[in-house]
Amino acid sequence: MKYQALETEQKALEINLNDKIYGTFAEIGAGQEVARYFFTVGAAAGTIAKTMSAYDKVYSDKIYGAEAKGRYVCESRLYKMLDHEYELMESRLANERPDTNFFVFADTIAALNYSRTIKGDGWLGFRFQLSPQGETNDIVLHVKMLDNSTELQAQAVGILGVNLVYGCYHYQDDVEVLLQSLMDNLRGRVEIDMVRITGPDFKDVDNRWVSLMLVKNELSKVAMFGPDGQNIHASEFLYKKHVLVVRGSFRPATLVNQDMLHKSFEQFRNEPEVEARKSFLLTEITMDNMCKGNICDLDEKDFLDRAEVLCAMGQTVVVSNCEQHHRLINYLSDFKVQTVGLVIGVKELLKIINDKYYNDHKKSLLMEFGELFTKKMKMYVYPSMQEGSEEFMTSENLPIPDAIKHLYKHLVVNGKIVDIQNFDPNILHIFSKQVIELIKANDEEWEKMVPEKVKKLIKEKYLFNYPFETMEFKY
Repeated sequence: MKYQALETEQKALEINLNDKIYGTFAEIGAGQEVARYFFTVGAAAGTIAKTMSAYDKVYSDKIYGAEAKGRYVCESRLYKMLDHEYELMESRLANERPDTNFFVFADTIAALNYSRTIKGDGWLGFRFQLSPQGETNDIVLHVKMLDNSTELQAQAVGILGVNLVYGCYHYQDDVEVLLQSLMDNLRGRVEIDMVRITGPDFKDVDNRWVSLMLVKNELSKVAMFGPDGQNIHASEFLYKKHVLVVRGSFRPATLVNQDMLHKSFEQFRNEPEVEARKSFLLTEITMDNMCKGNICDLDEKDFLDRAEVLCAMGQTVVVSNCEQHHRLINYLSDFKVQTVGLVIGVKELLKIINDKYYNDHKKSLLMEFGELFTKKMKMYVYPSMQEGSEEFMTSENLPIPDAIKHLYKHLVVNGKIVDIQNFDPNILHIFSKQVIELIKANDEEWEKMVPEKVKKLIKEKYLFNYPFETMEFKY
């Protein structure tokens, strides 16, 4: 579906003129900016049943209930607002307006403060019907504001809220367009790094694909989903944690990937600066791993096959456009992550070094390493077999260009680059590309190269073009 971006006021007016849509706006923080748009364009009486804002924490707790962690700008607060306001509206208006599509818009926002210790972020949610007396759908999102004043951030929240309401009623049949429309008149002013879509009218929408669409359409450089396949936000589970990130194609996850995950995380958790109970493992798939060449024509099934395998392995997955590792580290720093470990194959490490050294100036490599190897960061290197030899290639024997050997040695000696210990040397011959080729060729040899759980899943769900069984009938 192609769409033309409309002005915010036009969207608000179109909603107001639709006499089948009626609901409540509940907003905490950054003013009642979303409701304001609907009031100022006129005809709001046909759309707005109620607006409210509980800024005082005692008032807010009396209405919506207290939060276990005492936070007010969080996902659980937003859902409490949606639950309370929708239940209230339905109990009071369902009999009065049986032919109406009800909705509740809610947001809880922390805008830029006077001392600038809060950068500005928030949660927005929309609960709505697409048919009178029908079941409700929810779209919930997290936004990071980029404007440098409270006034501009409040305005951006207002525009985003209007875009969300309008998109749910006009682009519900094309989720990618709905996501794109959230950024109408907002490019460069906000980042949307989590969107979760649920409800009977979106039962065919896979939220893992939604995460990929956020990154593909540049709403954010990073999005995440959990082992249950539902999209999640880092603020809800990574705050002040110790995080290990394993980047790969996972097409499919092999015995090597499994060994890399288990051995690196075990080593990471045993580091003296890491609290094991506060450690968390992330698997990362980057956009360049999803694209073929310079043209990024994303294959939905291919991505979901990878996601299916990682979720079955109990992994939390990061989808990112952070080809340079330090960009992901910068993203995680917003959540006061204590330490970050990056797991990388030894050949990938060599490729990064050579690309930077031979294609850029020496200064660029120094700057790149300076940005990457912060006080909180350590790189864990997984070995590989050396071509034509039975010896392993590790961080200790990499063929580093002479001009930067001292820089590299400095990082190794100071523990910024370390080898993964206790790896399984008997599986280093396995590569994902070879597994894919064997699957396509219907060669059962691939089954020895992946974890048992992955093998069963590929065969049960016909992942990665695993051949369908042909049924023979006797007459």
